Amino acid sequence: MSLSIVLTDCSTVSANDLDLTSLERFGKVTYYSETAPEQIAERIKDADVVILNKTVLGKNELDAAKNLKLIALFATGYNNIDTVYAREKGITVCNAGSYSTSAVAQQVFAYILNHASKVADYDRDVKDGAWIRSRLFCFFSRPTEELAGKTLGIFGYGAIGKRVAEIAKAFEMRVIVTTRTPQIDASVEFVDFETLLCESDYLSVNCPLNESTKEKFNSDAFAKMKKGAYFINTARGGVINEQALADALASGRLAGAGIDVLTSEPMREDCPLCSAPNTTITPHVAWAPLQTRERLLSIVEDNIEHFLIGSPKNVVN
Repeated sequence: MSLSIVLTDCSTVSANDLDLTSLERFGKVTYYSETAPEQIAERIKDADVVILNKTVLGKNELDAAKNLKLIALFATGYNNIDTVYAREKGITVCNAGSYSTSAVAQQVFAYILNHASKVADYDRDVKDGAWIRSRLFCFFSRPTEELAGKTLGIFGYGAIGKRVAEIAKAFEMRVIVTTRTPQIDASVEFVDFETLLCESDYLSVNCPLNESTKEKFNSDAFAKMKKGAYFINTARGGVINEQALADALASGRLAGAGIDVLTSEPMREDCPLCSAPNTTITPHVAWAPLQTRERLLSIVEDNIEHFLIGSPKNVVN
């Protein structure tokens, strides 16, 4: 069976460094670098399979795709798909889980280590001539701290949360976790949300975005966090209220933040975090090392293969 396959937003998974042509073994593939909302219906109307990352498929788009049988996501999150309506129409939706576990956990600690050791700040000081002007062999212009003995709070304890905890243990940190799914893990302490806020020196958000997590981190939550804590979000922008975070940073309640995801992406000029103090912002790239994207492509191919033999994997609807 030769399928009609449409890739709607190739540029979100490849900067001409990932070979997507391996998908052509499944049929005729049409590649689009990106697809504007008003172009979606026309481009997918004859597709058997749509492969996408962040393209939004709602009722109107799904109604336009009369032949569509499978939506294969280049992502773990699937809030951009109306999965309920897709199921009603007999369309299978498969995501790609766990491909970015190591990469995202690595990014969490890139923020933590940069904050604790002030690597970027000291580099900037040195290049501005501060070390040249120093009378001593070193200069303590910025306070640093050891991670050993600090408390890392993790909100969400899936694959990424667990990997973050493993790394934290290597740094001799105390790890506390809040998760909606009861688990047994003697290596961490499971606590309620308020305890997580009050006791974390560093707090990493590693949960999906859904109705229960939307703007979970708001002004009330930030007000309960330990003064001087550091906040990290590599999950989804919608889990925080960005203005509330900016206010907590501006007031000094929080010592800093590491942010990889925003509510509106790309970043808008009026994003309140753009000018927030002590904030490191990266453009949704925690998941994006080449090795990670190669793994992602392999999972998507595997999802298509299993769908074709009648035993679909990673179905989310």
